[in-house]
Amino acid sequence: MSATDSRPARTRGAERFARPVLLAFLLAAAVDLAGLLAGAETLHLVAKPLLMPLLAGYAALRGGPRPLVAALLFGWGGDVFLLADNDLAFLVGMGSFAVGHVCYLTLFGRDRARAPLATGAGYALVLVVFLVLIWPDLPADLRIPLTGYSLLLTAVAWRAGALGRFAAAGGALFLLSDALIATGIATWPQAPAPDFWVMLTYIAAQALLTLGALTAPPAGGTGRTGAYRERGTSV
Repeated sequence: MSATDSRPARTRGAERFARPVLLAFLLAAAVDLAGLLAGAETLHLVAKPLLMPLLAGYAALRGGPRPLVAALLFGWGGDVFLLADNDLAFLVGMGSFAVGHVCYLTLFGRDRARAPLATGAGYALVLVVFLVLIWPDLPADLRIPLTGYSLLLTAVAWRAGALGRFAAAGGALFLLSDALIATGIATWPQAPAPDFWVMLTYIAAQALLTLGALTAPPAGGTGRTGAYRERGTSV
């Protein structure tokens, strides 16, 4: 009997829907990015709230770990609140993302090899330099919340390496995406179509973190983590 045949019928049935959900996620991402490039705000408002529920649905259908699905859904909460252009919504959205990052840290800490300390030191140095440079240009009431959030996200970027190269790249891109948001808040000079670059790096970050979690090799034993690895061998 093959490994695939040994799975529960319900699991195999759910995985049949994974590919269409993934394709729907990719379509929503393309529509969102095209809308941002074209200046079509309506497309962005429609497509952005669809992204993380679709990616979370794909992860769930693939049998992904619960902390991963939770992190993506809290990311969806952040996406929705950040669509509103006011400080309260921004803080609530940042809080939702922060809870999602705690979910990621919970996932990374489950029977995984430690991320390299040298990588952590490098991230810490980059964070300190960035905060020193941007601090004077941030609104006074956002300095402390942004600093706390940046510390949490930097920890995620570092610890993501415990799941392999895909997750490590996702963590780095997540940090870059939020750094681009921070430079916009600080009114630093921006590249053309800044929202496009923020969303491109963010979408890629969440997708790579998801891929990393679904394909991470088992760290001892053949329990649930091994099952994630087995399911990660196909889209």
